[in-house]
Amino acid sequence: MRKNVLVLTILTLILLTNNSCSSPSSSPATPENAQVHGNLAQVMRGILFPNSNVIFAAQSTNPADVKLASDPSTATDPIASVYGGWMAVESSGLALAESANLLMIPGRTCQNGKPVPMQNPDWAGFVQELRDAGMAAYKAAQSKNQDNILMATDTLTNACMHCHEKYREKPDDAARCS
Repeated sequence: MRKNVLVLTILTLILLTNNSCSSPSSSPATPENAQVHGNLAQVMRGILFPNSNVIFAAQSTNPADVKLASDPSTATDPIASVYGGWMAVESSGLALAESANLLMIPGRTCQNGKPVPMQNPDWAGFVQELRDAGMAAYKAAQSKNQDNILMATDTLTNACMHCHEKYREKPDDAARCS
């Protein structure tokens, strides 16, 4: 079920990217009608974690060598799906870059109920690192070169680590987002 949601998320991002008439912006825009539906942990588990795993998988398995599932339209592995191979890695990079915008929507809370620390200057920096890491993965996937993916995963690992060290890696859940 979660994989189907991931596939739908990727498809939506592809459609939005392909149908966009404006040039990409490096500064996040928060539309007035943006709504928060999940807490930070849910967004991380539903979008960032699975898409990061697709990118990390491309380090050791060349996506071009992955055979499509017997029914790629219902595949639970994005790399073996109908939009699989390197396209899945590209889409995951874009999903990470786009998810940075979700982390800047006011009103989102952490799993413990504390507000996401958007007012902290380092938060914006960590979100930008995520956006940059997603775009690095996207560009590396476009090159279809695993050496480039290795460099992109290093960027992604560092982006995750910087934020997690400050806000996630705490002795107990109540201390997170502080």
